[in-house]
Amino acid sequence: MKKVHLPQKICLVCKKPYSWRKKWEKNWENVKYCSEKCSRNKKKQA
Repeated sequence: MKKVHLPQKICLVCKKPYSWRKKWEKNWENVKYCSEKCSRNKKKQA
């Protein structure tokens, strides 16, 4: 599958779009952050 056809979400911290990844396959509904860095900085979101 090409990357343009993958589902996307917007990161709650940095507000940038990110695409589905194989490692999130079973947990995609619960993924809220694009990276570990954003996950750690979730307290800083406005």
